[in-house]
Amino acid sequence: MAVAIREVAEKCGLPMYVVGKVLEDYAAVDAGTRERILAAARELGYPLEQSGKARLTHNLGVLFVDESYSGITHPFFASMLNAFKAEVERCGFDITFINHNMGLDHATYLEHCRYRHVDGVCLACVDFYSDEVQELLASEIPCVTVDHPTDRHACVLSDNHDGVQRLVEFALDNGHERIAFISGQQNSEVTATRIRQFYDTMKAHGLPVPEGYFVEGRYGDAEVVREIVGRLMDREDRPTCILLPDDTTYFAAQEAIRERELRIPADVSVAGYDGIGMTQSLRPQLTTIRQDSAEMGRMAAELLIERLEHPETARTGNVTIPVELIKGGTLGWCNNW
Repeated sequence: MAVAIREVAEKCGLPMYVVGKVLEDYAAVDAGTRERILAAARELGYPLEQSGKARLTHNLGVLFVDESYSGITHPFFASMLNAFKAEVERCGFDITFINHNMGLDHATYLEHCRYRHVDGVCLACVDFYSDEVQELLASEIPCVTVDHPTDRHACVLSDNHDGVQRLVEFALDNGHERIAFISGQQNSEVTATRIRQFYDTMKAHGLPVPEGYFVEGRYGDAEVVREIVGRLMDREDRPTCILLPDDTTYFAAQEAIRERELRIPADVSVAGYDGIGMTQSLRPQLTTIRQDSAEMGRMAAELLIERLEHPETARTGNVTIPVELIKGGTLGWCNNW
């Protein structure tokens, strides 16, 4: 396996940015330090003859486009990006957020990546089917994706199959058969996977999904989810359990239910998805699927840096991160028939 700059830095006890300057021949370093680094590199077998041929800038791009406009303040993605940042910094890399701006000029994502000379890019919470994202994924720049498998790049996936199946079966175990499912917008593999698993699990238990019980919503969009929950609650055959697209929309769902003088979970049960901290401090605690956002971010960083430092042996394909069912108090026994 090829020796990484990080290993040379550990060997000689110096910061990676100093070691990188010597090994990649970027800038002057005093003679004593330079010789110390080169000696450590030779001892470890670092390929000095290749130094300067394919220099790393130690700058990684992050492409994050949140359609709900909560940005990096979104609890789930904030946790993931913070873990990504911590891991890349531990390995001696910096982060640049990729956007459409290069000063006053508009740029594509790929143009911005090249302008900033990023070594690689992590893509999370984007419309992976957009032309600009597809252009970036098809380029020479190494990428890692979050929750969207591709043919060319490694991907970190939360186990959405297991998460939705466990939520539906927990509702079934509590006597619910009239289960409504509100999805996020249908422009991601995450949403497609969750929808398929909802229908598959209901079918496996011999239960139909009545017309109107599946509704496309929007992740993090309180007004849209509030309106959908209101419509569901106004039906004569209203569901006894509603599965929401995420935890942050629970407050809007709760408001729509209370406006109709109904109670959670006595009149209708509700479950979210993500496992963010704010909903776990509520009483009753929100029933949800906890995604390990920190591990997803850390793993995305590990895979991307591995691709840069050890391209010959770097892992490809998907890495699936397990989820956890949190049995809160918002999903109770069904006694509303």
